[in-house]
Amino acid sequence: MGPRIRPPPPRYPGGRRRVDGVRVTTRETAQDAARGAAGGSQRESTGSDRDFGAFGENGPWNLDLDALAWRDGLAALREASRAEVPQLVRRRWVPPLRRFVEAAWRVGGALVGWWWRDRRREASASRAGLSRRLRLAFEHLGPAYIKLGQIVSSGRGLFPDELVEEFKRCRDQVRPEPFDVVRRVVEEDLGRPLEEVFSHFERESLAAASSAQVHAATLQTGEPVVVKVQRPRVQSQVRLDIEAMAWIAPFLVGRIPVAALANPPALVELFAETITEELDFRLEAENMLDIAHVLRDAGQEIIVVPRPHPQWVTRRVLVMERLRGFGYENVEGMRAAGIDTSEVLRSMMIAFLEGAMIYGVFHGDLHGGNLFIMPDGRVALFDYGMTGRMHEKQRLAFLRMMMTGAVNDIRGQLAAFRDLGALPEDTDLDSLMKVLKLDRPVQDPTQMSGEQLVSEIQEVIKGLLAHGAKLPKHLMLYVKGMLFFDGAIAQMAPDVNMFAEVARIYAYFAQNHAEKIQRDIGFDPARQSVDLEGMKASMGLADDVESITHRELQERREIIRDRLEEGGGFGRRSSS
Repeated sequence: MGPRIRPPPPRYPGGRRRVDGVRVTTRETAQDAARGAAGGSQRESTGSDRDFGAFGENGPWNLDLDALAWRDGLAALREASRAEVPQLVRRRWVPPLRRFVEAAWRVGGALVGWWWRDRRREASASRAGLSRRLRLAFEHLGPAYIKLGQIVSSGRGLFPDELVEEFKRCRDQVRPEPFDVVRRVVEEDLGRPLEEVFSHFERESLAAASSAQVHAATLQTGEPVVVKVQRPRVQSQVRLDIEAMAWIAPFLVGRIPVAALANPPALVELFAETITEELDFRLEAENMLDIAHVLRDAGQEIIVVPRPHPQWVTRRVLVMERLRGFGYENVEGMRAAGIDTSEVLRSMMIAFLEGAMIYGVFHGDLHGGNLFIMPDGRVALFDYGMTGRMHEKQRLAFLRMMMTGAVNDIRGQLAAFRDLGALPEDTDLDSLMKVLKLDRPVQDPTQMSGEQLVSEIQEVIKGLLAHGAKLPKHLMLYVKGMLFFDGAIAQMAPDVNMFAEVARIYAYFAQNHAEKIQRDIGFDPARQSVDLEGMKASMGLADDVESITHRELQERREIIRDRLEEGGGFGRRSSS
């Protein structure tokens, strides 16, 4: 039997305690924070912005929310950004031909180059050659395609290793804009010469990604900062790409089963909603404040949000405090510094899930280029342009999906999927359970032949499509985040017991949010144990399996890929 919820352990000083190694906040502390957010705190205010948000100690400035001029009119600005989306994604008679041809030329050229030069090489070298050509094509095509590359780079174990490694360069190693272009954008937006604001401004960028690049600088007032500068042609390029994607997306529905399930038009709409907000750094700075407040309200201490500057925030320039730490992949350096990388990841996942389940707000663009691990084990998290936001009905459905999944309530989970918009409202859930064979034991996929696996996958996809299944926009953003965590576990904690991790995370929510969860959806996690036996059964594992590591999960995926290749279903290392 797997681990079960234990009685609450003794409290630690400062209103915090540990649950199976997880540092958590007591319910009383979280409620105090919530009362403080509502203006009813009984605690004496220190006047620090850390009373409001999850910022670091000894910041270069103290944020007074009422004195931030760049926040004026942001609600109307966000609404205008959202109102633009229907126009961008509306169906046109013809796509933007010039951009359409350019994309076909770049991607097609990459495929042709691979066909002539790399196709006949050894399998791994062939995949590496194709990956490099595709990455270069995506970089030439700009922000929309680079963003796709960043998603791929977080999918270790789900995408080919060669593709993941190559597309890591899309996180922060894209070709930067020349310094004279950077200077022009900064001076136009700040309305004064660069030297009047900064005593020093590094000509070489620290990192360059899809829509912007960042430079280290020092303000005239002496504070070290990071300056995020938008690429000058991003606005027009992104809009053309969205129009092209919106034109082709409806043709994919029902034609490619997996693409149909992923709901291509909704995926384009999600991209349009997020990327249009990313194009205005004032909205990103506001997202930073929102996420910082959610983290502070929840009592989370694992994530540190950099402070945006009180004055120097514009549409295309964002000045923020500079935080330092270990790069995401410097696992050896972290461990040498005494950092428990497993606990870092566990705490990050709790914060991510807490934002989605309890608050309906979460960071929507997690990848290795967007974070540092600070020397004390906290995570400095950047790039808040893409932020997941669910309205209350969606949040409650998502909460039900997570809780019913934890206790293996399959029908309840399908009902939650339906309420999230993944299934039509009139879906016959009992019929769907039979079609998907959820009313019978699951076979171990590693013990099935290739033909059996292909047949099972085809039947599942056919059944889902017949019932009108699709992946709604907010769920896609959540899945994108989980792709990051899957790759991060493979990188930073491949030998953790996945069953134990699930139990620990469930314990956190049972001991910190049971009252709210019961009030919201009528489910009391403090009285119900996570069903690890059901989790094993859903994976086709035997009852006597006590643990499974992420490394072992990867090995199982490899076996399944091999079998699928044998069965003629999917190419080697092309899918999970």
